[in-house]
Amino acid sequence: MESTVRAVVIQQFGDPGGLQVVDVPPPRAAAGQVVIETEAIGVGGVDAMIRRGTLGGYGLGVGMVPGSEVAGTVVRVGEGVDHAWIGRRVWAFTGVGGGYVEQAVAPVADTVSLPDGLTSVDAVTLGSAAPVAHFALAQGRFAPGESLLVRGAAGSIGIAAVQLAVRAGAGAVAVTTSSPGRGWRLRELGATHVLDRAGDGDPTAPAAYDVIIDIVGGPGIPSFIDRLAPSGRLVAVGMVAGLPPSDFGMRLIESFQRSRSFSTFSLNTVPVAARDRVRAESFAAAAGGQLTAVVDAVLPLDAAAEAHRRMDDGTVFGRIVLTP
Repeated sequence: MESTVRAVVIQQFGDPGGLQVVDVPPPRAAAGQVVIETEAIGVGGVDAMIRRGTLGGYGLGVGMVPGSEVAGTVVRVGEGVDHAWIGRRVWAFTGVGGGYVEQAVAPVADTVSLPDGLTSVDAVTLGSAAPVAHFALAQGRFAPGESLLVRGAAGSIGIAAVQLAVRAGAGAVAVTTSSPGRGWRLRELGATHVLDRAGDGDPTAPAAYDVIIDIVGGPGIPSFIDRLAPSGRLVAVGMVAGLPPSDFGMRLIESFQRSRSFSTFSLNTVPVAARDRVRAESFAAAAGGQLTAVVDAVLPLDAAAEAHRRMDDGTVFGRIVLTP
């Protein structure tokens, strides 16, 4: 084994400058784990929240390696893991952190083989985003012919949700985004209406929606509850703009007779086998050209701080990927 491998650690919470590249001992696989020589590492919104210190209450400390999804080749396995995994190209979920490194450890239960024709970069663009979008639509009981609004559609989850809804036969797919350029790119992926961040700007868009997938959260949640149709369902899958007002539920009570509902969704509530099945289906669809992985930029591992600056600027369309 190598004497050391490079990793990105959070030396200080807050500004992206707190991310530093250091040398660490190569990892060893415990029972039920694999070690992956990483070829691509996904940079996600949760990574940025952790780096800012937003999730400090979860016991995350200085010195941790951020990143939750990687793709590459299995080079070592732990006790109880079939040695046939060695040499296999895979995508893997590393947990809350542990991904920004040249060699990452992951549970074999959350490791999926990659099909021929799918790059590692595309794998980490879709590996978490596509299952989140799939199960969020299921949580919202989205049905063919219904209208959908994706709030904050320029990220990898939103882009996947747009494409999956179109494939499922949506009656209308509206998106909120921050610029006309992003809007046109979302139209190319199947969006039928493009709105500004406040949900306005297209007079032809539906006045109300059967399902809203909300990746933004923050103070705008109540106004989007108001955009639900009778029996409409809003599913929050992210809170990148922060928590909603503490009394946001009053919007539901005030429109009691419209039978609207609000729920949160986390992939953690989905059994691993179901996650892996949908993930494998998404990878196969991408390899076959039925699902598009949208990559904003591919940067070297040493540029992790730059990747996070772009995340903080809100200029990313799709997924930023790091490569060792």
